Amino acid sequence: MYNIYGIPYSMMQEENYVLTMSWSNPTCGSSETECYSSLPHTKDVRRKLLITGVILGFFLFAIAITALYRTCSNDKTQREYQARVEMFLDNYRSLNPTRYSYADLKRITNQFSDELGQGAYGTVFKGKLTNEITVAVKLLSNSIGKGEEFINEVGTMASIHHVNVVRLIGFCADGFRRALVYEYLPNDSLQKFISSADSRNHFLGWERLNRVALGIAKGIEYLHQGCDQRILHFDIKPQNILLDNEFNPKIADFGMAKLCSKDKSAISMTTARGTVGYIAPEVFSRNFGNVSYKSDVYSFGMLVLEMVGGRKNVDDTAENGDQIYFPEWIYNLLEKEEDLRFHIDGEEDAKIAKKLAIVGLWCIQWNPAERPSMKTVVQMLEGEGENLTKPPDPFSSSVPKRTSAGRMPARRLHQELAAISEIE
Repeated sequence: MYNIYGIPYSMMQEENYVLTMSWSNPTCGSSETECYSSLPHTKDVRRKLLITGVILGFFLFAIAITALYRTCSNDKTQREYQARVEMFLDNYRSLNPTRYSYADLKRITNQFSDELGQGAYGTVFKGKLTNEITVAVKLLSNSIGKGEEFINEVGTMASIHHVNVVRLIGFCADGFRRALVYEYLPNDSLQKFISSADSRNHFLGWERLNRVALGIAKGIEYLHQGCDQRILHFDIKPQNILLDNEFNPKIADFGMAKLCSKDKSAISMTTARGTVGYIAPEVFSRNFGNVSYKSDVYSFGMLVLEMVGGRKNVDDTAENGDQIYFPEWIYNLLEKEEDLRFHIDGEEDAKIAKKLAIVGLWCIQWNPAERPSMKTVVQMLEGEGENLTKPPDPFSSSVPKRTSAGRMPARRLHQELAAISEIE
């Protein structure tokens, strides 16, 4: 500190005395004053900001490089998938389905103005090739990808010619835009007539229902035995059965189909295929048996029972708890030899309804070995039904003996299988 006490007091007492003090900026080395310079602090802040900026820049650069790599990798993968689809289409050119451009589809459908419906894999539009030929154009919604559903449908349907299978007229593979062009069927799907909200107003009658069931059975039997390779559909359900102007049924939607040789008793699958409620138990778990053509038989059985009941097979809104799971309820009625409790007007209708119920219950046996082949099913449906034997209770041994699950209510087991499907 500076010492000002050495100034004589007499000088400070003078009237005109003015004390003036001044000094230059002190340096820490020659002064007792404590000197705090801001310079070192500023350097520290700048250094920290520089380090932070470098680290942040590095991370941003790394993120940009990663994003660029993934984009390029995805583009390359999609190009490979597209090349695979093109190679497949070249191989199937001899089967003569017509190839359309996306511009052709816009013209055929009048800019996609008349929508017929939507499904899991795309939207269907009504279109016209000429004034006389009406078609249904299915614009696939999952065109970005491997194109497996597209290849499945084109590869399967291009070689199929059967009155009970929808005819593929052509396809579109314009870049990543993919579509399928089918014959147009004016009466929509079977779903509309059996288990929709207004199905009571569209009841087909028991004789016609029997013809529809027989036509579907013949179509599936053709897929299993009438082609060079066995075709397993894996998604037989009312929404995939279309009806022409005479109510002849035609099987559609082969996006989940799988081909296998006829001498193969079982096929391998990595994931479950189909729609919950129609999927055979062995498709969920091999504890129930091997996946085979009998899996389609199970789906057909669930479809037939839905036709008999005019309702979904599982209905949690049913007033009577026993009726929640329809297949088990209908089996109990047959077991007790009670009348089937739905719209039946005469004896002939009752015979048809009972026959369809028995056929459906045979088809949904939990053990695949106990289910009939589709050829046998056709024979059962063509007969009068009087000689049909009552099937075993599908629900008394819901799980084969090699498992330890024991007796389980069918509805509960279906719910657990649905949960398995969601997990997978």
